[in-house]
Amino acid sequence: MIGRPRRRVLVLGGARSGKSSYAEGLLSRERSVDYVACGLRPDDDDPEWADRVARHRARRPASWTTVETIDLLDVLGSPGPPVLVDCLTTWLARVMDECAVWTGDPGSDARLAAAVDDVVGAWASTRRRVIGVSNEVGSGIVPATPSGRRFRDELGVLNARIAAASDRVWLVTAGLPQRLR
Repeated sequence: MIGRPRRRVLVLGGARSGKSSYAEGLLSRERSVDYVACGLRPDDDDPEWADRVARHRARRPASWTTVETIDLLDVLGSPGPPVLVDCLTTWLARVMDECAVWTGDPGSDARLAAAVDDVVGAWASTRRRVIGVSNEVGSGIVPATPSGRRFRDELGVLNARIAAASDRVWLVTAGLPQRLR
C-alpha cells in the first residue's frame, strides 16, 4: 500500500464507540464532503432517533452536503468530492426491508445478494475518496431472534467484503481507533 492513495477506508466499531466522529475527523480538512446518511429520516414518533440525527448534523461542517439516500451506486458512481457513508449498518437494514427479506417474499434473498454485490462493486471501483462507517457486530451477544441473527450475519458478511475492498480499515473501541489494515 506504500505510495498508493487510501481512497477507500472502512471504520468499524460498536454502538457509541466513536466510529462516526473518527470517520468525520479523517475528512476534517476537506472543505466539501458528501455526507451520505443512510438512516431513516427523523420524525416525531421517535424522539431518541431524532436526537441522534441532530447530534450528527451539529458535528458536521456547514460546507458539507448531506445526502439522505441508500442509493450508494449513484453516489459512488458519480464524480464529486470525498464521500462519508454513515452508515453501512443502516443501509443494510433499509435494503433488507426493501428486498422484503423479513416477509419471506420469493426472490428476496437473491435481491439482497444482488444489492450487496452491487454496493461492494461500486465501493471497489469508485474514483471518489470514500470513508464508510459500520457497526462491528461479531463481538457482541448472540441475538435472541432468528431475524436478529440473520441481520448480524448479513452485516458481518457485508463488513468483511467492504473491508477486503478497502485500502485502510480501522476499528474504534471506546473512542480509541486501532488500524487493522
